[in-house]
Amino acid sequence: MADITIRVNGTGVPLSVDPRTSLLDLLRERLGLTGTKKGCDHGQCGACTVLIDGRRANACLALAVAQDGSDVTTVEGLASAGGDLHPLQAAFIERDAFQCGYCTPGQLCSAAGMLAEGGPSAVTADLSEDPALVPEEIRERMSGNLCRCGAYVNIVAAIADVAGSAARAGAEAGTSAGARARPGAREGTR
Repeated sequence: MADITIRVNGTGVPLSVDPRTSLLDLLRERLGLTGTKKGCDHGQCGACTVLIDGRRANACLALAVAQDGSDVTTVEGLASAGGDLHPLQAAFIERDAFQCGYCTPGQLCSAAGMLAEGGPSAVTADLSEDPALVPEEIRERMSGNLCRCGAYVNIVAAIADVAGSAARAGAEAGTSAGARARPGAREGTR
């Protein structure tokens, strides 16, 4: 057993864990945070996506012991402390961006991480620029998150709504046109 402390959704959690325990199993089985879903358990579907130190990661592939000292955010931690929905959560509801809902927590966390990332992707025409998050860019950046129900059109629209709001807020605050304020997550939209 290894003694670790992980900050989960803003709260430090001291734990004694088997070094073979995945972060996914720790979150679901030990901490009762069942919003993070076990899909393929091989890092291929994105249902288990969480944010580790602000970057999206597949919790099924991350060992819990390796997260000692890390800040982990699950879908349960996206909402504000006051209970207000994260802008992405509100946009998913507004755009009806889910059907069965199984992939939704991973989609939300991935989208939150994606919005915080900068730089070009595989579909960016000019690799020297930080491109606008148009639907093609969003689909590429969310390609690691799968939706069996096929709600991709609405998922992309919901993320675009939030990306557009963040870009408008940044422009109004006087940031350059190339810079974006992005909340953060990753999603599969192909």
